[in-house]
Amino acid sequence: MVAVLFARSNSIYKQLPGCDVFDLARDARSYTGNDPVIAHPPCRGWGRLRHRAKVRADEKELALFAVAQVQRCGGVLEHPWASSLWPVADLPRPGLRDRFGGFTFGVMQGDFGHMAPKATWLYIVGMEPAKLPAPSFELGIKSGRVELMGKAAREATPRAFALWLLDLADRCCRG
Repeated sequence: MVAVLFARSNSIYKQLPGCDVFDLARDARSYTGNDPVIAHPPCRGWGRLRHRAKVRADEKELALFAVAQVQRCGGVLEHPWASSLWPVADLPRPGLRDRFGGFTFGVMQGDFGHMAPKATWLYIVGMEPAKLPAPSFELGIKSGRVELMGKAAREATPRAFALWLLDLADRCCRG
């Protein structure tokens, strides 16, 4: 089982087997299990467009909680490329490792079916980089622009990306 933290209420993960999904109604902060996690914490307070975002007072803390869960249980945290969360949480830049054995890996969500390229960083704990599962790519340059999309389209996790992250998190272990 993989715990999916901070999922949208209509998340694709709810249609996939092997997922214990925590959306807004279920409150990811209540997660106390030990299963590996996939964390999609709110990014609007951390991304490159954060100056335009209307962020709730407690929202940035959710990402720090998500980092702690990935470090405790193993798994993966997904956030925008060059998220300002990285220096605040002392996460490793691509090519480096942290004291949890974690590393950062960059992907383009457009390669997994998102309507925009959507450059994304993944913070992964519990596996070696050489053991990442092979992704199934959808070749072609996406023409969409995240900043021009509505919230639902911007935040949607493509099915192929969710399946790949689920495989990745399932391979992660701590301890």
